[in-house]
Amino acid sequence: MSKSHKRMGHVIAVRPEKIVEYKKLHAAAWPDVLAMIKSCHIDNYTIYLREPENLLFSHWEYSGDDFAADMARMAVHEPTQKWWALTDPCQQPMSSAPAGEKWSPLEEVFHVD
Repeated sequence: MSKSHKRMGHVIAVRPEKIVEYKKLHAAAWPDVLAMIKSCHIDNYTIYLREPENLLFSHWEYSGDDFAADMARMAVHEPTQKWWALTDPCQQPMSSAPAGEKWSPLEEVFHVD
């Protein structure tokens, strides 16, 4: 399979009492976690916060050829698991999130370069 280039967006709520903690964590993101993100073919990863609704919007570009395999590799990476143990309690999945998913995927409806 050839490499693709796909933009991806997701949304999740952030617990109001955890916003400061969430921002502090991401202001000092762990190098091992960042390296894993890159090695899984994720580039231009950005997370935005929308207050007062307390929503996090993430956007990245995926340039690999097997997204499921890359995400599985990330999921078993010990530093990433420890990172998620800190960030997950800050988040509140949307009521419409797919079963077993934390971040809800968004449909891209417009893009211009």
